[in-house]
Amino acid sequence: MLVFLDFEASSLGKRSYPIEVAWVFEDGRFEEHLIRPAPGWEDWDPAAEAIHHIPRVTLLERGEPHDAVAGRMIDQLTGHELLASAPSWDGKWLSTLLRAAGLPRHSLRLGSSHDAQRDAARAALAGRLPPAALDAAVEDLLVHAEMGDRAQPAHRALADATEERDRWLAVRAAARAYAAGR
Repeated sequence: MLVFLDFEASSLGKRSYPIEVAWVFEDGRFEEHLIRPAPGWEDWDPAAEAIHHIPRVTLLERGEPHDAVAGRMIDQLTGHELLASAPSWDGKWLSTLLRAAGLPRHSLRLGSSHDAQRDAARAALAGRLPPAALDAAVEDLLVHAEMGDRAQPAHRALADATEERDRWLAVRAAARAYAAGR
């Protein structure tokens, strides 16, 4: 099953770490977790806090232990296809979390939610269009989906993961409607 995942982080710096994670399964089930910083996680950028609005003190007071969150992720997400809108950044924070919990950093891997959108459109249109027209139709659907989605990211993990799932559902529905009309 597809799972759309998003992290918020302490900064965009080299020593940044995850502070919040959420995931949404394609069927709509979801979880979200504030992450208490692990020992040695000291990086903090006030500019990042101004974007995600999660004070470090909130993490220290209400965040779940980093190793508990990592364990929950392994338990719930192993065997599923994990997707993120920015897999390089989210993958960095996933790796940071797993390593801090003493788990192999490749225990979970992230793919691109944009690739999943492309795959959904291609699957709906395959066999309905000649191969020469398929790529152009898929790209056209993706462009129209992006144009219809003008909202800025919320910069909260659950809202952003939900938005990625909604975008994938919209592309899939548009592709199916396009295929049905042919």
